[in-house]
Amino acid sequence: MNHLLSPIVAGAWRMASWNLTPQQRLRWIEQNLELGITSFDHADIYGGYQVEQQFGEALALAPALRHELQLVTKCGIKLVSPARPGHRFHCYDTSAAHVRASVDNSLRALRSDHIDLLLIHRPDALMDAAELADTFAALRREGKVHHFGVSNFTPSQLELLHHRCPLVTNQLELSPLRLDALHDGTLDQCQRLGLRPMIWSPLAGGRIFTGEDEAARRVRHALQALADELGTTITTLVFAWLLRHPSRPLPVIGSQRIEASREAVAALDLKLTAEQWYRIWTAGAGHEVP
Repeated sequence: MNHLLSPIVAGAWRMASWNLTPQQRLRWIEQNLELGITSFDHADIYGGYQVEQQFGEALALAPALRHELQLVTKCGIKLVSPARPGHRFHCYDTSAAHVRASVDNSLRALRSDHIDLLLIHRPDALMDAAELADTFAALRREGKVHHFGVSNFTPSQLELLHHRCPLVTNQLELSPLRLDALHDGTLDQCQRLGLRPMIWSPLAGGRIFTGEDEAARRVRHALQALADELGTTITTLVFAWLLRHPSRPLPVIGSQRIEASREAVAALDLKLTAEQWYRIWTAGAGHEVP
């Protein structure tokens, strides 16, 4: 995983709502590449099954770029959608048939002959780990998918699948307003297994900037004070806080604004002290360490 993905990942979750032309989407891809963000995070369901298609349309305008970037996508959630008329109920599905169909759909939409990293999007109570591991192995042999991981899995759920098929990441939620993964064994497991976690919603879906609840105001105040001391921005500081963890996280920045990507990349050069890191943790937790 060390060289599989760029240290900051561009998230395309909201691309369908950006209302960009294919050329504008291509420029967004190019600008991220110019910043050293070479990995792009997708899921088949994003934008009601439209985002992968939109990204693929943009990439088709400059197909040589495919060799400069890594495509991450997810499957395993079935939405009831006009784009998937065979889906009759919102549920999870990690059967061989569904995973294979999802991969083929993603490859067509993304205009690519392979996916660099495929994740199971959510834990499926009916997941047959042995069957899924066999499916992964077949997809790798066929050259359709190069690496595999999971998203939002608990340590025991990851262990069940990792035992049968080596995984490279667990994509999970973590921010100064969502500290669970620091203390529930998820990041401990990542360190133990040498998996670099991917981090979604590092800015708490914008709540860090606009939330009016007590926790959001408390975190925002602490971040602004420390950002002023360090001569940086809140966005850069939050990404530096994430990157400080020894599991070596790979945060996903899901913004149309290239300035936000630039601020995230700036965090690679900002190393927080333990005291600075715990100032932010304390604001998020609402209390000092015991």
